[in-house]
Amino acid sequence: MKIVEYLTPDGISPFRNWFDGLESRAAAKVTTALIRLGMGNTSNVKSVGGGVHEYKIDYGPGYRVYFGMDGKELVILVGGGTKKRQAADIGNAGSHWADYKKRRENKGG
Repeated sequence: MKIVEYLTPDGISPFRNWFDGLESRAAAKVTTALIRLGMGNTSNVKSVGGGVHEYKIDYGPGYRVYFGMDGKELVILVGGGTKKRQAADIGNAGSHWADYKKRRENKGG
């Protein structure tokens, strides 16, 4: 599976901003999770609504990676967070995913 990062209209990656703030061991756990996701392992994935999925990482405060699928091969990372901020993070991810889909449709696919 191809994994890419969603960019806001002004070119900012919400996922990258979150990821770059992680301590090194947490970043390694997230990276491992993304490798597994890229290989098709969705055992820790659940839908959180609106086309957004959550990959749960059992480490530290309960890290999560949020993404949407564009077809069967492309995963768009729209954010990350922790169990404590889960509701807000899901809301933000949903907004980013909706923006991604709207801009893709306006480009004609």
